Amino acid sequence: MSKFLYASIGRKFLMSVTGIFLLLFILVHLTINLLLIFDDSGALYNEGAHFMVTNPAIKIMEPILALGFLVHIIWSLLISWENYKARPVKYKKQDLSVASSWASRNMLILGALVFVFLVIHLANFWWKIKVSGHDLLNQGLEPGADMHNTYLLVSTLFKTSWFYSLLYILGGVLLGLHVTHGFWSAFQTIGFSNKVWLNRLQTVAKVYAVVVALGFAIIPLYFMIKF
Repeated sequence: MSKFLYASIGRKFLMSVTGIFLLLFILVHLTINLLLIFDDSGALYNEGAHFMVTNPAIKIMEPILALGFLVHIIWSLLISWENYKARPVKYKKQDLSVASSWASRNMLILGALVFVFLVIHLANFWWKIKVSGHDLLNQGLEPGADMHNTYLLVSTLFKTSWFYSLLYILGGVLLGLHVTHGFWSAFQTIGFSNKVWLNRLQTVAKVYAVVVALGFAIIPLYFMIKF
């Protein structure tokens, strides 16, 4: 097993599996976040956020998710480094745009930018909810309430910071570009590699990428326009 993981195909397989796991998480996370724009009272989003924080299955999955992110990042760096070392000396500049998409040629850059956004995102929300706390988390709740006012924390940042709202929109677009290639590539690596399946997966990948990019972008836009 260890030899398989150290081999190039093993690392690609592991990165694909963790990538598919993260694709599922993105959909769940987006679904919960979209509750922000369906109920201005915040009750619906707070219930969803409270469920995510207190559900035993989610608590178990959280460290697994963090490990999945780390493995995905480390393995992508290893594969990119191996590809760089194996690249032949270029005697003339080649136009690769015909054979591959821009996203596929810049997956490492896109991944790095998404990672930077993720760190900022975690610092603004996850860290305050889980570790440091924040005054807004306890405002507007019934006495003795066993949940945070996560809606107030999130919505206030979107309403008061155009910079973060624009950064969040950019993060959604970058994530969409990253998964455009990553989606079908992950399934191709685990065996869905014939032409029929590849065409289908590439189509689904484009749809998924648009849903993700628009889904995350529409949330800050909603608060910027309405409030």
